[in-house]
Amino acid sequence: VTITDHGSMAGAVELYRTADKAGIRPIIGCEVYLVDDRRAKEPPGRRDWAHLTLLAKDLEGYHNLVRLVTLGYLEGYHYKPRVDLELLAQHAKGLIALSGCLASRVNQALLADDEDAARRELDLMVQMFGAENVYVEIQDAGLEEHHRVNPGLLRLADELGLQTVGTGDVHYLRAEDADPHEVLLCIQTGDVLANEKRFRFPNKEFFLKTPDEMRRAFEPYGRDLLSLSREEIRQIRGKD
Repeated sequence: VTITDHGSMAGAVELYRTADKAGIRPIIGCEVYLVDDRRAKEPPGRRDWAHLTLLAKDLEGYHNLVRLVTLGYLEGYHYKPRVDLELLAQHAKGLIALSGCLASRVNQALLADDEDAARRELDLMVQMFGAENVYVEIQDAGLEEHHRVNPGLLRLADELGLQTVGTGDVHYLRAEDADPHEVLLCIQTGDVLANEKRFRFPNKEFFLKTPDEMRRAFEPYGRDLLSLSREEIRQIRGKD
């Protein structure tokens, strides 16, 4: 299990201690905000960042992830703690990169019907992290956007010889937590539940699903996205 908070590793220590106590292997990660130039200041209201999911596969990767997150705040902070390709190139060792959620550059390209741009983004990730450390990430929370991009993601993974992994976009623990989560979003955004135009999630599928629930979600794609080989497990765990 992993926690990949947006731009932060504040929960990493608690995750490690809690998972270790329960006999579960914790994976330390972060969903960083990626921009072209971390020092550039975009006008207010203009979103210039994309999401990139990074996981530490060994101790060196953990140290590099800590550095990336720290520098995102010290050098790249502008509404969000941002990193760029220059920082990634300097601190890529020991990290596994997932192609990301719908807000990633790969998926944004596919949503714009630009498969060539998505391929270029994956190629760039391979150059940065190495093909053995890049996974094409598949999610299915019942969104139309997921159903649009997933066939293209699987096609590109096969074409480029990249590994695939199925993940859950988890924002609350249990299915019944969806309504309290709506309240928390209102608190975060300064809004009220009575406002039908408030920021909200499109459905109530963003909970921590069981392995069986995950497998059912990925059945339409004709492959087991949740099974890892011994070599892949060893790679993620690392020697440290």
